Amino acid sequence: MAVPILQELIEKGEEEDACIELLSNILEVLYKAQKVNPVFSAASFSLSSNHLGNDLTKPVKKHIQLILERLLHTVNRRVIILDRENTLRSHYVACMAAILSQMDKDHYSSYIKAFPSRPELMDFLMETFILFKDLIGKMVYPSDWMVMNMVQNREFLRAINQFAATLTEMFLSNSSFELQLWNNYFHLAVAFLTQDSLQLENFSQAKRNSILAKYGDMRATIGAAIRDMWYNLGHHKIEFIPSMVGPILEMTLVPELELRKSTIPIFFDMMLCEYQLTESFSRFEDEILRKLDSEVEGGRGDEQYKQLFESILLSCCQRHPELAKPGENFVALVTGLLERLLDYRAVMNDENKTYSMSCTVNLLNFYKEIDRQAMYIRYLYKLKDLHVSYENYTEGAYTLLLHARLLKWSDEANTAPMQGLHSPSLHTQRQLKEALYNQIIDYFDQGKMWEEAIHICKELAEQYESEVFDYEMLSDILQREAKFYEKILKVLRPSPDYFAVGYYGQGFPPFLRNKVFIYRGKEYERREDFEMQLLSPFPNAEQLKSTSPPGQDITGSLGQYIQCFTVQPVEEAKVRFKDRSIPEQITNFYKANHVQKFSYSRPFKKGPKDPDNEFATMWIERTTFITAYPLPGILRWFAVTSTTTTIISPLENAIETMMKTNEKIMSEINRHQNDPSLPINPLSMLLNGIVDPAVMGGFAKYETAFFQESYLQEHPEDEGNIEKLKDLIAWQTPLLAEGIRIHGRKVTEDLRPFHERMEQCFMQLRAKVESQYGVREMVCFEDRRSGRPRSMAWGPDWDRLSHAGDRQVLAPPTPKPAPRTSESEDRRNERKENRSSTFFGYRRQDLRQSISELPEPKEEKRRLSRNMTESSLGSSEGKQPLPSRDTTGAQPSTAGLSLSPTGFGGRVKSASKAPPLPRKISPTVYETFLEQSDA
Repeated sequence: MAVPILQELIEKGEEEDACIELLSNILEVLYKAQKVNPVFSAASFSLSSNHLGNDLTKPVKKHIQLILERLLHTVNRRVIILDRENTLRSHYVACMAAILSQMDKDHYSSYIKAFPSRPELMDFLMETFILFKDLIGKMVYPSDWMVMNMVQNREFLRAINQFAATLTEMFLSNSSFELQLWNNYFHLAVAFLTQDSLQLENFSQAKRNSILAKYGDMRATIGAAIRDMWYNLGHHKIEFIPSMVGPILEMTLVPELELRKSTIPIFFDMMLCEYQLTESFSRFEDEILRKLDSEVEGGRGDEQYKQLFESILLSCCQRHPELAKPGENFVALVTGLLERLLDYRAVMNDENKTYSMSCTVNLLNFYKEIDRQAMYIRYLYKLKDLHVSYENYTEGAYTLLLHARLLKWSDEANTAPMQGLHSPSLHTQRQLKEALYNQIIDYFDQGKMWEEAIHICKELAEQYESEVFDYEMLSDILQREAKFYEKILKVLRPSPDYFAVGYYGQGFPPFLRNKVFIYRGKEYERREDFEMQLLSPFPNAEQLKSTSPPGQDITGSLGQYIQCFTVQPVEEAKVRFKDRSIPEQITNFYKANHVQKFSYSRPFKKGPKDPDNEFATMWIERTTFITAYPLPGILRWFAVTSTTTTIISPLENAIETMMKTNEKIMSEINRHQNDPSLPINPLSMLLNGIVDPAVMGGFAKYETAFFQESYLQEHPEDEGNIEKLKDLIAWQTPLLAEGIRIHGRKVTEDLRPFHERMEQCFMQLRAKVESQYGVREMVCFEDRRSGRPRSMAWGPDWDRLSHAGDRQVLAPPTPKPAPRTSESEDRRNERKENRSSTFFGYRRQDLRQSISELPEPKEEKRRLSRNMTESSLGSSEGKQPLPSRDTTGAQPSTAGLSLSPTGFGGRVKSASKAPPLPRKISPTVYETFLEQSDA
């Protein structure tokens, strides 16, 4: 009588505390009755042949059967109805587990047969599977209640296996197959196997031994059941592909060796099943790649799994010739992804995100190669977020640009998964691409990469002007573009340093091991600070002091060795800059950006040492590194793909040093011409270090080392290089002259004695150089289009004067009355003059003849005469004109205006006669550069 009353009250939810207490007492009595006769207990699942035993257990079995039929379903329903926070829920679950613990095979069989119809049985199984999965996923009892959780799991496992037999018997044939019911079974079984309370490797050794002794490893039992149930499906397997790929993968990733060995072959069976129907297994492949990414990122998988997966599947594929080749390719694909995912997971939580970025790029490149666009875009945004969090705005812009390049300027709908906060409202590819471009422009602006922002602005402007005809947006984007041009010329941009970093030793992860990378430093970043950040993830690493490549003892050791040194970017020749003088603010950008080649020079001594002249034996070992991609890019570093080493002789080293010195002088002159407010100290130090022999020794050491007859006899092949070095020395004189002229104009009275001393040294130096190596006079050309003064820039491949004979004569313009201009035109004209990149010249207030083209020889005398008159020191202040040099030898003929051995064009005079020694500042300085006096 008690059981029906309990059923009624529980269904109504009345007197539940009393009902639970009564039901618990009944179950406890039945349990004790079974304990008296343990041989007849339900756990044994067998009955003794002893008739007395049968007589004793019949009442117990009858009572259990009654409770099972009347209360199991009722209790299950009550557990489903009650909220998780309800304290009664855990008591009902305990009663349910107690009922299940006292059921044997006969109880299960009779209970299944008691259902009046097949649909009702299916509803019960469906409901039970869902309930069990919910109770497993969201545990009723605290995780440290080990006994309660393990008892519940033990009883659930018995029930699941009993219901699995019912599935096979009653719901597997073609006429009775129920896809959803089988699907729920597989998901329940996998959830049971992967629950936290069964992962023994996470427990202490003592707790693990205790669980194994009392309950065994239930994962192996349920894993074998899942495998058998899968193979029982027969031709129904295809209906579970690809939906069951994820759950099976989750099961195989559990770190239990025997479980993995028994369940990984299910993957091959899936491949074979799909291949036999469609002659490919693309659906299976797509799903396992997608699920593997999320599972490994979530913490599952290891090196052992990668090796087992590879060996088991390759072995299975070799037994089926039709799957041998495609199966081998698939295994290589998955193991390659696993390797990258494991590398990514190993560093994703590091405080230093440098290596997380590298692993992210490895993954997105992998997904790009195998054409998985959704995963590729997913990792693009992960990389972008990492860059922005570290204020790497340039790299963040390049990363977003990769996504933008995948989109079209069209109104097609977006097919790829939406990423970013702005995306949900952007329905077409044009809308998304425009939004991305604006974000990219902002990032380039923050990273001071205005040249790159301008390119994006131009593309947007073309769309606004020619495609969508949105002139308001066109106006906005053109104004942004104009500001970027202004920033290029006016905002200071320090060039970044570049560092070569080598990771040597087997102690590093595979993506770093025995590889060299080129890193792009941040603004004003010191190498010491960079090295500190570099070493922080590897506290046990040893820093190598030498810059030479390490030997096998280092690369093969089990330790970690890091090598770091500064390298110089090697600028690629820009065709559009050839034969032009470009403002330094523009050219400096390309010297340190869009660079893929870097060099490191290591000096060493060779041959007999000369204690008085180290230049004679100073050789250079130059190592050139080529990176996988140009810098900057989507990373602040890229791996080195090739390395070459060349040896630079002392003479070649001297030539390079002279060229760099001349370029530095020219750079300083340009800077002071463009910005008269610059401090004079750097120019003072540079000029004094060259003209004063007491400071640097000048180039006398080169003369002693290379210009002796004995050297030429020993090295006849160096005759051309010796002439080039002499030519460089000669060309340094007019550069120094202009630098000293600017210095004299800006020097303060306190430094006037210093300047006069420098002038005296320069006079002596000039007399010596011109007497030995000839006279060089710079020619100032003007841009033929704008009339802006332009100087000829230094460069060994600039041959603007090599075709002097082909130039045409431009007649001097006839002076005309200047028309009145508006104030706005005056401002524009002033801005044009200020944009001049001229050195050897400054803003002129009067009209002068354009000399953008070289005149014919017959016109040259008259032109030079007029320019010399103009360029003489102003006599209006009562000053006597300075004596001028004989200009006959300086007339630019085809021979006189030719390219020097160094590629530096201008007027070259013979060195047969020493010029007169100037008293203070040579008037030739003014003649050479065609400048007017300050008066």
